[in-house]
Amino acid sequence: MAIVNHLDLQSYLPIVAFLAMGLTMSLVLLVLSLLRGKSRPDPEKNAPYECGFKEFSDTRVKFDVRFYLVAILFIIFDIEVAFLFPWAKNLKEIGIYSFWSMIVFLGVLTVAFVYEWMKGALEWE
Repeated sequence: MAIVNHLDLQSYLPIVAFLAMGLTMSLVLLVLSLLRGKSRPDPEKNAPYECGFKEFSDTRVKFDVRFYLVAILFIIFDIEVAFLFPWAKNLKEIGIYSFWSMIVFLGVLTVAFVYEWMKGALEWE
């Protein structure tokens, strides 16, 4: 059985103190809110709701395909932005090969966007 060095345990003291302070503060605030907070439930507050509206039909209704198309388009262009920001920030250091690689990537996404536009995925009736 190895003897633990005193200095090794002392390095964890700030972490333990931080966790203890956070737990104590959380419990104190929780108890204060339970003691001082006013609770006035009524049937309207306790009623289930979705997006602020009362339910009006079965929850297992089929969605229009256009919802999924918009979601896919959002994901595609969200990924584009996620790649574009670091690329633009490091443009001077990455070189000409990376520049043209990103131009090809943006070209493919532009072709996909034009295709979706021509197919009417962006039209909403």
